[in-house]
Amino acid sequence: MNRTLGLILIVVGIAMLIWTGFTYTKKEKLVDAGPIQISADREKSVNWPPYAGGIILIAGVIVFVASKNRK
Repeated sequence: MNRTLGLILIVVGIAMLIWTGFTYTKKEKLVDAGPIQISADREKSVNWPPYAGGIILIAGVIVFVASKNRK
């Protein structure tokens, strides 16, 4: 179980180092006056610092190596 968790953390950490965020489009209502509705597509972004991926990667390596040494 710990080996699987370690591998997942390693993969997530590498992905977070490669992609430091993502963007998505959200539809927002601007005006809602009876039969008249005006909406706009707003682009939102989610970013995280690169060191967060590094920390997760290192934690995954530690968990993976610790689980390998127990057997």
